Amino acid sequence: MKILIVEDRPDHLRLAHDVLSAEGHEIRDAAGAREAWESIRQDRPDIILLDLSLPGIDGLTLARKLKNDPKTRSIHIVAVTAYPDNWKKEMVLGAGCEGFLLKPISVRTLAQDLADAAEGDSSL
Repeated sequence: MKILIVEDRPDHLRLAHDVLSAEGHEIRDAAGAREAWESIRQDRPDIILLDLSLPGIDGLTLARKLKNDPKTRSIHIVAVTAYPDNWKKEMVLGAGCEGFLLKPISVRTLAQDLADAAEGDSSL
């Protein structure tokens, strides 16, 4: 599966990248929303693991933009946040995300958690 990880913290990005690539997924990285948008337009991923607290354009703004574009609206978006009080469930789902995960992520269960969240089987 092709997964795009959008995360501005290099340590979090590397951890998710390493765990998911070890599970056999094809991983691409982006440090922000603009970089993610360009990456998505060049090579459409199956799932986006999207940090909500990005500098500049936040994750929900990017999610809305992707869901409003016919070329990208079918991509599964799984939001990830360390601040569930700042990003309410209704906001995340309303922006078009299929699911969400809380930081810190579990390296043992990340691949399954991501698959479950992409199918809408998660809770914040």
